Amino acid sequence: MGATPARLALLAACVGVGVAGCAGTRIEGGIFRGRNYQVELPAGWQAVPDGRADLALSRQDAPGGMLANATCQGREPARPLEVLTRHLLFGLKERQILERAEIQVNGQPAERTVFEGKSAEDGRVQGEAYVIKAADCVYDLLYVSPPQYFEQGRPDFDRFVRSLRRP
Repeated sequence: MGATPARLALLAACVGVGVAGCAGTRIEGGIFRGRNYQVELPAGWQAVPDGRADLALSRQDAPGGMLANATCQGREPARPLEVLTRHLLFGLKERQILERAEIQVNGQPAERTVFEGKSAEDGRVQGEAYVIKAADCVYDLLYVSPPQYFEQGRPDFDRFVRSLRRP
C-alpha cells in the first residue's frame, strides 16, 4: 500500500501514539486552537481526522504528515526532554537520530530531533520532532514524510513550530 498524504499524517499520529490528546479544539481562519495552545496551519496542508493527537495534518501536493499534541497535567513535567522525545518516537523501527539539539521555542525549553526510521506500513520515513516543556504541559510537534520529500516540507514545519502560542 502506498504512502498517501493522509496515511503519512496518520503515521505521524501513530509515531506519537504515546501522547494523550486534550478535548475542545477547533480550526478557524487557518488557526487551530486547542485548550492550551494554538498553531497556524501551513498553506497546502489540511486537517485529517485522527483521535490520537489534537491535530493531524496531511500535505496536498506531496506525501507528508504533521501533528500537534499537548499533554497537560497541571504541574511541571518531571521527565527530561530526551526521555519525552524518545517516548514520542517509540512507534518507529530501525530509528536513527540524525540531529538532536536542546533549544528554546517561544521562550520554553525544547528538544529538536531529526530522525529516520521504518514504519510497518509505509516503509522508510524521515522526520523532525520538537518536544517543548512548559510550566504545566508538554507540547509535541512532529513532521514525517518519505525521505525523498522530507526537505520539501521542512519550511512549512518550521513555520508551524514558530506559530505555537500559549494563551
